[in-house]
Amino acid sequence: MGQLVAKLMGVFGSREHKVIIVGLDNAGKTTILYQFLTREVVHTSPTIGSNVEEVVLRKTHFLMWDIGGQETLRSAWNSYYCNTEFVILVIDSSDRERLQVTREELYKMLAHEDLQRAAVLILANKQDVKDSMTTSEISQVLTLGSIKDHPWHIQGCCALTGEGLPAGLAWLQSRVAAS
Repeated sequence: MGQLVAKLMGVFGSREHKVIIVGLDNAGKTTILYQFLTREVVHTSPTIGSNVEEVVLRKTHFLMWDIGGQETLRSAWNSYYCNTEFVILVIDSSDRERLQVTREELYKMLAHEDLQRAAVLILANKQDVKDSMTTSEISQVLTLGSIKDHPWHIQGCCALTGEGLPAGLAWLQSRVAAS
């Protein structure tokens, strides 16, 4: 049955693209997922495990897996990597103290064999918070310029208002079109 659905989706150009949404706890991953889906703020509690939703943007179907970011859950992220085309890394732009931890997690992911072909969208969330880091500051700390084997893009955003999120989705869609 699954193969039939996959073939039909291939014929009609509606193949699903697997996306994992990762980041440290309290970065705004679930809020972003539901902003993508409903364009509204949904009150959330910390994700234990994952949430999954289909987001459709102009006939492009993204199956988005929002994965819990607590320290005890990060070691299980790799169980979601198989067949992932896109990684969305959500960063709390006001959390300067844990940006180095985010950097370590990013490079662990990029080294994983199941993510060798994945493109990476970094969403610098909470840009509305006073003294939050800019995308260029985050880029420097994460040394994004050294990433040569994965297409990547950093986008400032605010999960509460949705600002910046359409541009992030447009980047994902442009990567689908390019492949």
